[in-house]
Amino acid sequence: MSADMSFFDLVIRASFVVQLVMLALVAASIISWTVIIHKYKLLNRATTNADTFEDKFWSGIDLSELYKGISQRRLDRHGMEKIFESGFSEYAKLHKKSDSAEMLLAGVQRSMKVALSREEDRLDRHLSLLATIGSISPYVGLFGTVWGIMNSFMALGAVKHATLAMVAPGIAEALIATAMGLFAAIPAVVAYNRYAEKVDRLCNRYENFQEEFASLLHRQTMNKVQDNDGKVG
Repeated sequence: MSADMSFFDLVIRASFVVQLVMLALVAASIISWTVIIHKYKLLNRATTNADTFEDKFWSGIDLSELYKGISQRRLDRHGMEKIFESGFSEYAKLHKKSDSAEMLLAGVQRSMKVALSREEDRLDRHLSLLATIGSISPYVGLFGTVWGIMNSFMALGAVKHATLAMVAPGIAEALIATAMGLFAAIPAVVAYNRYAEKVDRLCNRYENFQEEFASLLHRQTMNKVQDNDGKVG
């Protein structure tokens, strides 16, 4: 058995099962990094958009003007913009039809809850994939290692005089599978924990905005009802 210990030769000479394990781990790593980069951009953009929208919303701008500016944009609306757009659109429609302030606000809250749920699903999408890759990759790599070492010891049984030079390449190629499993798992676990925390914070911001916006609409509705009662009186 040759004692050539270069990484490339060890991979090429590995058994078919170990090579399949390595290929699966490389694919898992590529998928993991694709998701990591995509979620990094998505969450950073969502945080920036939330900051920008909150600055506009609490700057004292007229809500009708803010709604027109958002709804006229051709780009997709997400995050707080989408929640605001859904709530204000429902408020504008029900305000003309409903005489009950309670029914109006209940309809607005239902609309915003649907939008909030969709935004949470959008932010959570593919995070479970990172968790899956992070949890199973070490075991897949360990399987490849066990298989490779098993083959090495089986090969030793066929010779009378075993040496370290004969068994070392087989064990080395088997251990590569464990290293590749860790290489795929560690970034996925770190990214999952980091992104899950960011998603929770964003969702909490969305929920807080929904409650604040609903309270604002409630005050405006009650003020209009009181004004109308005063005029009638």
